[in-house]
Amino acid sequence: MPGQAHDLRAVSDLIEGLAADHLLADRAFDADRLRTALAERNVTPIIPPKSNRRFPATFDNETYKWRHLIENYFGKLKANRAIAMRSCKTDQSFSAFISHAATIIQIR
Repeated sequence: MPGQAHDLRAVSDLIEGLAADHLLADRAFDADRLRTALAERNVTPIIPPKSNRRFPATFDNETYKWRHLIENYFGKLKANRAIAMRSCKTDQSFSAFISHAATIIQIR
């Protein structure tokens, strides 16, 4: 999405073919329409409720803690300039950069 647009606007396209048991997301993705779409696909949302919710939704706080590890891993991937700046010419070379960086991270 462009920088001025909220990512929630494109989430319906992202979850269209989703086959998962859980979806970890941050508070920005706490929306009834997303929770309903996930329920239709039998996906459990692990999304903390926004503070302004009148009736806060429940979520598994212990599972949500794993999101931190995922964010840290993406941070390690972005330490590589080609990945952080997305300066690849093709999707295939970008995918190769990610695979290469992930391999190096795992070897360390």
